[in-house]
Amino acid sequence: MGDIRVGTASWTDRALTETGWYPPEVRTPAQRLACYAERFPLVEVDSTYYHPPAERTARLWAERTPPDFTFNIKAFSLLTHHPTPPSALPKDLRPAAEAAARGRRNLYLRDAGPELADEMWQRFTSALAPLHEAGRLGAVLLQFPPWFTIGRESKRYLLECRDRCAPYRVCVEFRNAGWMAGENRHETFAFLVDHDLPYVCVDMPQGHPSSIPPLAVATSDLAVVRFHGRSDHWNSRDIELRFGHRYSIDELREWVPRIEHLAEQADTTHVLMNNCRRDDAQVNARQLADLLGLPPGPG
Repeated sequence: MGDIRVGTASWTDRALTETGWYPPEVRTPAQRLACYAERFPLVEVDSTYYHPPAERTARLWAERTPPDFTFNIKAFSLLTHHPTPPSALPKDLRPAAEAAARGRRNLYLRDAGPELADEMWQRFTSALAPLHEAGRLGAVLLQFPPWFTIGRESKRYLLECRDRCAPYRVCVEFRNAGWMAGENRHETFAFLVDHDLPYVCVDMPQGHPSSIPPLAVATSDLAVVRFHGRSDHWNSRDIELRFGHRYSIDELREWVPRIEHLAEQADTTHVLMNNCRRDDAQVNARQLADLLGLPPGPG
């Protein structure tokens, strides 16, 4: 069986720090990361979706964690076709972003133009170099929006993302049910296998156009599972309502054989709790790790 690593999406949310999950003496960002890394071997950086990472920050992350600790990095929103405020781009690129947005509140990749897109990709990937060089970089998470539908152009873009991120690994999460509908499911998995693209398995609310069924499928030597909760408010703009669900032990236990199956197929399996309300993710991550028989801390 391959290596299984369990962690959470983020370690710095204010709602988390207010719960008392961190000891009272743990007050600074550096102390929080060190404390988190004593309890879990993996974390997903969610903040890079909202603002591109800085190389200096990535270097500090590497310096403040043990050698066997792993960071997964969520791709910047513009690079995965999400609406992005021009103000989220680096200061020197904002005039070009504002011009490309043409007075609209958000910029989309289709309107950015190749020069701006190339520059953002270059800056995003180069900022991760310290993590990669230190052996701390797991994968870049490519989470696509509901309007990223199955088709030739979307598949072409998946390969473009893979190539732009090389030599870093990527993993792919869909938010459009069409990728898993009927015969499309076989087509999707075959494409990912053929091109060595890790599929992100999800546990999420069902019955929505963005809902992906909870399938445990490994399409590469890296398998990834993300738990988004089972909230009745999946379409809410309120993050705590949308992801506000603390899994019961029985709900977590449903995934134990699925995760073990992934670990039999893949060399490494990353399991991340993204039910980011207060300390729900941290509590559930520890419970799931215990159910899997995993010790605390780095692998």
